[in-house]
Amino acid sequence: MERVDQRPTAAPELPPSRGDLSAALIAYLRGTGPLPDDATLADASPLGEDLQLALYLCYELHYRGFAGVDSSREWDPELLRVRAAMEKPFLAALRAGATRHDHADDALDELLVEPVDGQGVSHFLQDKGELWQLREYAAQRSVYHLKEADPHAWVLPRLWGRAKAGMAAVEFDEFGAGRADRVHAKLFADLMADLDLDPTYGRYLDASGAEALAVVNLMSLFGLHRALRGALVGHFAAVETTSSPGSRRLARAMARTGAGPAAEHFYREHVEADAVHEQVVRREVVAGLLEEEPHLDRDIAFGVDATEWLEDRLADRLLAAWRSGESSLRTAV
Repeated sequence: MERVDQRPTAAPELPPSRGDLSAALIAYLRGTGPLPDDATLADASPLGEDLQLALYLCYELHYRGFAGVDSSREWDPELLRVRAAMEKPFLAALRAGATRHDHADDALDELLVEPVDGQGVSHFLQDKGELWQLREYAAQRSVYHLKEADPHAWVLPRLWGRAKAGMAAVEFDEFGAGRADRVHAKLFADLMADLDLDPTYGRYLDASGAEALAVVNLMSLFGLHRALRGALVGHFAAVETTSSPGSRRLARAMARTGAGPAAEHFYREHVEADAVHEQVVRREVVAGLLEEEPHLDRDIAFGVDATEWLEDRLADRLLAAWRSGESSLRTAV
């Protein structure tokens, strides 16, 4: 069996395709075929497996790239044209689905109200989740958490004053506050090891469904476009606002199932850290940005709503499978 390079800096292998669009894109990255044509692009569903994987592949060129793919592909003009053609329907789908709020304060205030019914993924895992379901959750979340703070760093050159200082302060914590062993992505890798999962970067890309990829693609989309800086701040604020109570429930789930000390630690760390981050993001990053650029109010609200909309879609997939006693993964862990 071919040995996988598990060095932290290693580029992942290209995954199997999920349709004509991603197949053509993978062939192009390998140098064995042309880019997908306009008809193939037009046929792909904006939130479907094929387009979400293809978009993920394009974005990953700005992170670690892929084994055997030339680094120059990151700024390949024709590839960027194709990426833009995929971003357009994805963004249109987000704007059509995430329409709850027009103002950042209203969107963020609503996140502070915990739902009475307690029907979310973290509630399910806390109350009745089994170890195999926690493993599936961690596998799908790995495509997010192993690069968790990276796309948010792209907004720093696009902010200034209070917003920049607050964002840098939170990012400093996310990247371990100067300690490599406390980088949050490293803590999640430790969690995966406790759950007997492979913590290699990109290992569970093929197992993760379109809903999980869309959550990651959202922050890459917002991070790579200066015009969407307000939306990225909204996304970041939504993540930090909802993280602490959800992490408390997930820490209990890890303890109840005996997942292991590192698995518990990752979420307990987020209970404390993100409670502080929420205040910094709300009072300094969001308020500071609106003080300088009040016209971005609706964009911030859109970022909050888009994040919640995609998270709800992912939750629906996971819970529908688990409540039926079935796996939520595309391929077995």
